[in-house]
Amino acid sequence: MKRILLSTVAIVTLSSAGGLVDDTITTTYVNTDNTNAEIEALKSQMATMSAKLDELEKKKSTPQKVTQEPKHKGTVVKSHVPILKFSGTHYLGFVSQKTTNGDRENDFETRRNYLQAKAYFEENPKDYVRITLDTHNEKDGSSNVWLKYAYLYLDNVLPNTGVEIGQAHRPWIDYEEHNGWYYRSISKTLVEAKAGADITNSADRGVDFKTKTPYFSSELGLFNGEGYHNKEDGEGLSKEWRLTGHLLGTGKEHTKKSLTYANISFFGQQNSKSNKHGNQDLNWMGLHAVYNQPEFLASAQYIKVSDGIASKKGKGYSINGEYRVTPKWNLLGRYDYFDMDDNSGEKKRAIAGVTYKYNKNVEFIANYLGEGGSKLGTRNDKIMLTADIEW
Repeated sequence: MKRILLSTVAIVTLSSAGGLVDDTITTTYVNTDNTNAEIEALKSQMATMSAKLDELEKKKSTPQKVTQEPKHKGTVVKSHVPILKFSGTHYLGFVSQKTTNGDRENDFETRRNYLQAKAYFEENPKDYVRITLDTHNEKDGSSNVWLKYAYLYLDNVLPNTGVEIGQAHRPWIDYEEHNGWYYRSISKTLVEAKAGADITNSADRGVDFKTKTPYFSSELGLFNGEGYHNKEDGEGLSKEWRLTGHLLGTGKEHTKKSLTYANISFFGQQNSKSNKHGNQDLNWMGLHAVYNQPEFLASAQYIKVSDGIASKKGKGYSINGEYRVTPKWNLLGRYDYFDMDDNSGEKKRAIAGVTYKYNKNVEFIANYLGEGGSKLGTRNDKIMLTADIEW
């Protein structure tokens, strides 16, 4: 088709040229100089046209490179957002402990497995939606899968403040685990552990406003109050907070062990008619201080539970430290104490261990964990081996 079109153009051009030659011939005797000039111009035009036709013919005969989509091995992930991020955390371990009758019990464990996905939006790359699944082994050998996080994060809805909407972080535990106690794989924090205060957990359905400035950060949230794996009864809401002063101006930096920081926090909950705690109010608050530098960490906190069922009211403290012998080897220790207001007893926990950083994704931990006190009734001593994995 292209050849036909080009030939047609040439014929028309030549016909026009022929007509021009005839016209010039009939006027030769009138103006010979003009006629010769027009003939030369025509020859030049025809030569140019011929060169263009040759060039087009060459392009037509030359194979053209076809751009193909790259071949992918495995499944290609497509989404309505520009960026998808997947990650996971695993706590795998072995525990040897004495039972109440004096026998020793040995168990391999897959304590927790978290699978997480984040989808970032095009309009603001700091806005995203997150979902996190949490598996937990039960004593009968079965595994439960819980929806831990499912929230929308919108950045800078207020000055220096973003908000999580949905099943979101509660203000305290996530902060402590990323600033004061880095070993969630072997023990929960004081406010969450059953051998501690046992008054809250890390996620719930609600909203959480998160503010960050160099010298001050905070979280202010309103939640159902029952936690992410307890029954909701709609009887009341929980007002929760964390207010933190960053004495060295590190409030906007991503916390890591190599950073030098000193923080003081005031935190707590005003939980109305908590179904988890006998449909009664559960009000508590605490103070926390932490100092970290590349060589070591030192942290301490005090909490008081003022309103709640008798089995929850009390006061206690937790201290923990970490000494980094080399970039790969750390020593750690922790002690918890909680005293019940109803004179029913006290709870005590002690942890001592050593950690080895195998690579940026895997850390191995060997530790002793002892739990006791009159409130717990029996003493529980464990030797634990753990692989803490993040990817």
